[in-house]
Amino acid sequence: MDTTYYLLTLIWLFPIAFIFHDLEEIIMVEKWLKQNEVKLYQLLPKKMADRIVKQFSMTTAQFSVAVLVIFLFVSTSTILAGQYIVDGPFGNIYLFTVVVQLVFFLHAFTHIGQSILLHSITPGVITSAIIIPYSSFLFLALFEYGIISWQTFGSPCRFCYLSFRCYFLHIGLGRRLDSDAW
Repeated sequence: MDTTYYLLTLIWLFPIAFIFHDLEEIIMVEKWLKQNEVKLYQLLPKKMADRIVKQFSMTTAQFSVAVLVIFLFVSTSTILAGQYIVDGPFGNIYLFTVVVQLVFFLHAFTHIGQSILLHSITPGVITSAIIIPYSSFLFLALFEYGIISWQTFGSPCRFCYLSFRCYFLHIGLGRRLDSDAW
């Protein structure tokens, strides 16, 4: 298979994987929280349980707005990465694409950890079992074909902390935008 085609295929699978993952979360999160709120308070320290319940106490519509905001980042990073592979005018894979993909990869592990801790299926855990191998294949291919190196990979890792902070910001933004609209 042509290297360019292979890399473009892996890159363009990113928004597809994201959509499936977040559809799973959108469909499950509101009902799951209602069914498991008591269990969260039994298993976790009160402060941590309060934070989780507050973070996810939103309607499906509110959560969907938050997902839309992230999807815009995912789509932009995919377009930039695709342009980079084909030497397009706006190509950039180093900072934005690698950061967004790395956050997505690490995010999948949180779902698995939640399921282990709570001894149940949690929103996002099923697709996380697909995201982890997919992301691994993507990163391995990017390293193998010299698209990224450990030196270029280090800079995006520094931005992951900032990205996780932005994640919590988008949850609040989704709540505000949806409550204003309705």
